[in-house]
Amino acid sequence: MNGLEDSGWSLAALWWALVGPFAEFGFMRRALAGSLALSVSAAPMGVFLMLRRMSLTGDAIAHGILPGAAIGYLVAGLSLGAMTVGGIVAGLVIAVASGLVARSTVLREDASMAAFYLLSLALGVLIVSTRGNNVDLLHVLFGTVLALNDPALWLLAGIACVTLVSLALLYRPLVLECLDPAFLRAVSRWSPVSHYGFLVLLVINLVAGFHALGTLMSVGMMVLPAATARFWVRNITPLLGLAALLALLACVAGLLVSYHADWPTSPVIVLSLGVLYLLSMVVGRYGVLRNYWRSPVHLKA
Repeated sequence: MNGLEDSGWSLAALWWALVGPFAEFGFMRRALAGSLALSVSAAPMGVFLMLRRMSLTGDAIAHGILPGAAIGYLVAGLSLGAMTVGGIVAGLVIAVASGLVARSTVLREDASMAAFYLLSLALGVLIVSTRGNNVDLLHVLFGTVLALNDPALWLLAGIACVTLVSLALLYRPLVLECLDPAFLRAVSRWSPVSHYGFLVLLVINLVAGFHALGTLMSVGMMVLPAATARFWVRNITPLLGLAALLALLACVAGLLVSYHADWPTSPVIVLSLGVLYLLSMVVGRYGVLRNYWRSPVHLKA
């Protein structure tokens, strides 16, 4: 009898630990809904970033949206619309400007992007710091996923829908551009459409991540799930689905750990993604252990 009672208590404790926070608190359900929207849109974008070898470009643009969001904050305070428009405009300016500098000067695109990224980050932090307070600065840098309201959720859901539809329409040219961009430019007029369309999708997803996870963490939702999924699958279509699933899993784990440990949510979510990445790097189908067991030295021994 005591065993049954202990089992019942264990199940109740497990239910409370895993499901209770989402069942009882509305802010946890909204955070979960926002995380779902980010997972299905940002993670597939991260796959194409990885395949195009633009992961650090995504990081640079993520920091590049900060001045625009900061100017929107100056104009209208913590207004969702003003900060969204400002962030999108700033991100597009950084992406286009760095490309123009790379094409017009001797500077390579990565160096140009890094220069704009550093200037944007410093300018954005300066604006928020001088005209706001520490709480506002933390809101901009680390997001407020536990404070998502209905308008923010609608924004994240809208961006997720636009992203999924656009990726479906641009899927073939995006894949071709990842494999052989010169061939795509030679045989199709879709090359500039896919390239600039991808940049627009990248910026709006980074803005969505900015509202939930903040400037410093938003790109983690793109890069880490894609890199983690790559240790398990090779084909692009399964890679897209697995990256989204891993992102959602890490978001749920991060929300629960943050709730029970009373830790800041955005860093915990990114660290959860990092744990999945490290585990997959070691035990994944294409991870370190597989390469070790197939190495010539081990076979000889």
